[in-house]
Amino acid sequence: MKSTRKRKKKEPPPEPTLADFPPRPVNAWKLGAHVSAAGGVENAVANAAAIGANAFALFVKSQRKWAGPPQTEESIAKFKSRLETLQYSPKHVLPHGSYLINLGHPDEERREKAYEGLLDELRRCEQLGLQLYNFHPGSTTGAIPKETAIANIAGCLNRAHKETREIVTVIENMAGAGNVIGAAFAEIGGIIKLVEDKSRVGVCLDTCHMFAAGYDIRTLEGWRAMMNEFENEIGLQYLRGMHINDSKADLASKKDRHQNIGLGFLGLETFHHIVTDERVRDIPLVMETPQYEDVEVWKKELEVLNRMSGLEIDEGGADLGRWTEEIRSVVQKASEVEGKRKERLKENRAMRARKVKGEVEEVVVEEQGEVMSELSDLTDDEENTQGLGVI
Repeated sequence: MKSTRKRKKKEPPPEPTLADFPPRPVNAWKLGAHVSAAGGVENAVANAAAIGANAFALFVKSQRKWAGPPQTEESIAKFKSRLETLQYSPKHVLPHGSYLINLGHPDEERREKAYEGLLDELRRCEQLGLQLYNFHPGSTTGAIPKETAIANIAGCLNRAHKETREIVTVIENMAGAGNVIGAAFAEIGGIIKLVEDKSRVGVCLDTCHMFAAGYDIRTLEGWRAMMNEFENEIGLQYLRGMHINDSKADLASKKDRHQNIGLGFLGLETFHHIVTDERVRDIPLVMETPQYEDVEVWKKELEVLNRMSGLEIDEGGADLGRWTEEIRSVVQKASEVEGKRKERLKENRAMRARKVKGEVEEVVVEEQGEVMSELSDLTDDEENTQGLGVI
């Protein structure tokens, strides 16, 4: 007789509190990283707190799919509650848009699909009580002039602003590969000029992208020259966030290849210019550096960036060299661990493949044996029937 006792429901884990995480540095420069939202957008908040971030980015749905399941009321409530409990301001959260969205597309049907994708993500951000939404502007696909694509992008933003309430659409500068829009500040300025509600548009500066596009920000003079051009072509009032990444590719390469802070062609001194510049205080400064399973890499990068902020450091000083080596050491260790983990996964896959192959071969041998047995029986039957004179 089956038991009628009901299984106890597994209790959900307690909600995270500020005491569950290490204290975060008090800093006017709001440094963080693009963290995972796997298992629900609410998990991004705790993931940010776990690495000591004062700002963060996330995807509000899969960045490589057009459609996604709707956000549940429970998930939305937990996200808002965790923002408050873990003391994050919505203005320091910079959600990133889907990579599929191309608002500049020459084909009207495809552009409309991109617009619907944009609108869906803006509404998700609104549900979460967020203020910003960062996206890649788009591409001409080589079929139309850049001026036409710029008008297409602005047209989509004007429509989206009318269908949403307060979210600021934040345009990201690009590295300049292919037919993309936004590598030159003048192109971003061109979009903003055509946007009707200027309060609903902003810019996110990506350091890797601008370096790949030809802006040399490695010296303080170069950084200041870039910011002057930004002021002239766009306007500093539109700067709403930054992606702070080093670059695996050299100046003007047009290659979007992010590297850990201080370990690429930009070097740590570049980031000292950023975290001592009063003009980028109190906006999200989000790393999109290579991610490892071991979050100690992000922790160390943030530790060094926070350490540098506001400090006067001699150019080429010993401190920068020592701090770079600290990051390099943590990255190297994480890379070795990651390599071993991938090797184990590879071995496990090979082992499973061999096991499956062995099982298949075993089945084939068994089936061959059965076939031979049946043939033998048929042969015996044939001999017997021939002996009886049966045709």
